[in-house]
Order: sequence, then C-alpha cells, then structure tokens
Amino acid sequence: MYVSEYKLDVRYYETDTMGIVHHSNYVRFFECGRNAMMKELGMPIEYMETQHIMLPVVSLDIHYKHPSKMGDTLTIITAVEKMPQAKVTMNQKIVNQHGTLVCYGTVVVCFIDSETRLPVRTPKFFQDKIAPYFL
Repeated sequence: MYVSEYKLDVRYYETDTMGIVHHSNYVRFFECGRNAMMKELGMPIEYMETQHIMLPVVSLDIHYKHPSKMGDTLTIITAVEKMPQAKVTMNQKIVNQHGTLVCYGTVVVCFIDSETRLPVRTPKFFQDKIAPYFL
C-alpha cells in the first residue's frame, strides 16, 4: 500500500456565506492530494503529460463528516491499497489540525493516451514506481 499526506490551509475564497468550506472545494482538495502523491512517486502530472498519458477521474464518492472553516489546516491523506491495473483506486480522507475527520471518499482514475484519447493499460513506468509498495 502507498500512502501520501499533503497539508493545506483553508483560504477565505473557499468558504461560503455560512463561513464554512463549500462542499465543492473538497473535490479540489482531493485532487491536490492526488497531485502531491504523484509528485512524491516521481511522476508529477507534468511528467505524465510528456509521456502522453492523462488521468481522468472515472468516479468520485465523498462523505462529509465535519465542517472546515477559514484558517483550518487540513491534511489530505491519499492511499492506493492495491496494485493498479487499468485504473487506480485511491481512498482519500481529510482531517483537520485537531485530527477530526472532515470527509472521506474514493476516487478512481484511468489512464488514457493524450493523443488518441483512448484508454490504455497502466504504463510500465508507473507500475515500476509503485510496485515496491505492494511486495
């Protein structure tokens, strides 16, 4: 299993008129966590694009548990629990600075060729980078 953590501070523009983070921003926060994970693995999105690979979201499921507000520091935890084949399933959760679970969810991405826009198998370079975490 591979686990990545990424911290971010909630900004004013991410809140709504109730003073809490608007629910749509958690999708962005999850993406920040996924991008950080890819960078940690040595495959930032920019690198993937040079390899003509794109990672569109196939499905997204989020469960909201506790509100966040401006000034909170959130930790986005991204876990890949099984070796990817044609898709990568990431379990993600966000906790605040007090360790309170804010939300959790599952995001599934697939690999597509950026030129043909057709699905492709998990690239070998991706498998080689992540495989050691599943031995």
